[in-house]
Amino acid sequence: MALSRSADRPRLGVAEAQFARVQNEGCARHGHLSVLLESAGPNAARDLSDAVHLICGLHGRHPGMFALALQRAATGSTQAWLARAAESFERERNYLVRLTSAVGPMPSTPGAAETESSMAAQRRALETLALSERPGCALGATTALVGDWWAIRRLLDRAATRVGIDCPPPSMPDEASVRQVIADAAENISAQRATAFGAEQLLLQHRALFDLLEARASARGDF
Repeated sequence: MALSRSADRPRLGVAEAQFARVQNEGCARHGHLSVLLESAGPNAARDLSDAVHLICGLHGRHPGMFALALQRAATGSTQAWLARAAESFERERNYLVRLTSAVGPMPSTPGAAETESSMAAQRRALETLALSERPGCALGATTALVGDWWAIRRLLDRAATRVGIDCPPPSMPDEASVRQVIADAAENISAQRATAFGAEQLLLQHRALFDLLEARASARGDF
């Protein structure tokens, strides 16, 4: 549904703030992502393998964030968008699972128990965001995931090219649909704040994932 002239500016401002948030706080800004994308040394293969395995541990399980959020979504544009997003992300998830198998086993790394504990906590955090009953929270988290996924997808494609498997075309929702669904849902200050909170927490978990990958590479002596 198109926004009215009286409402479109503040609501679209919420959407633009979301894009800026992802750009400024997302994993694309994490130094270790740049290291992984640019690395060509002897440790590159195992560092990429580690990254693929941990990303799969966070986002490769079913149901994913979009499907979980859809379970709680009220009828309307948000529900319709989440349904399409869940279908799109399923194709991304299938690619991630296939790639995880192709890169081989997770590299042996000191602190395996701590890694599993951290990953379990991150999965719980994402599930909590997706199932939040606070209007706007799940949408903020899932739209942030769409935006932040582009940087993650670059990393997955880098790993796929290295192991010789095809990189399917990206299937995530486009920017216009993300902007529209956020604007449609930005009905009041409470929803706007919840959208921002959900996004911030999702991006925090992604940065924590790359912090963990960086720590694991250091523990293996890859730096």
